[in-house]
Amino acid sequence: MTMVCHRPEGLEQLEAQTNFTKRELQVLYRGFKNECPSGVVNEETFKQIYAQFFPHGASPLHPPAPPSSLSCCPKCSQPAPAPCSPHLPLLCLADASTYAHYLFHAFDTTQTGSVKFEDFVTALSILLRGTVHEKLRWTFNLYDINKDGYINKEEMMDIVKAIYDMMGKYTYPVLKEDTPRQHVDVFFQKMDKNKDGIVTLDEFLESCQEDDNIMRSLQLFQNVM
Repeated sequence: MTMVCHRPEGLEQLEAQTNFTKRELQVLYRGFKNECPSGVVNEETFKQIYAQFFPHGASPLHPPAPPSSLSCCPKCSQPAPAPCSPHLPLLCLADASTYAHYLFHAFDTTQTGSVKFEDFVTALSILLRGTVHEKLRWTFNLYDINKDGYINKEEMMDIVKAIYDMMGKYTYPVLKEDTPRQHVDVFFQKMDKNKDGIVTLDEFLESCQEDDNIMRSLQLFQNVM
């Protein structure tokens, strides 16, 4: 059976649409094609790649392969947690699969079940080099799991718990089991300004930009990106 390959739009167009240079896009594309020869990545492959970004999250009996070229910084070609990102220290993660599931669906903007190179670099451009406003809009989309334009308390809890499931067991002091729920209760109450049980994009943006504690907490997910 012949494999149907997806070819991305011209690098010049992507350079105009993102905050990456043509050289950086070329390096990212080579790494992407190395991991995904078909030109698209499904959720299972995405999870495997994500595990390579944070190898300490794997079982000690079955460690993943060393980070591939997909997780190298285009400027220096050294392994990094995410392409083009500062060389953040690797986090000791537990189960990253649930968070990777939500992250994949945030990258999959067309909800087709696959992520193309264009989707990949567009998201990375926002997360790594976007404005605060752009990053917050992208984060809202991540938390809006069912894509109805709002965040409800259950959705916020699902994302926060997924992050704590990765990191909670390896923090010091060790986090209590009800810590995610406590944080969600506090933040959702602050964000749901009209107390209708949902958080709109405007409420989300306003709350994040006026409350430093919320901003610092939201930055947590960027460190596990």
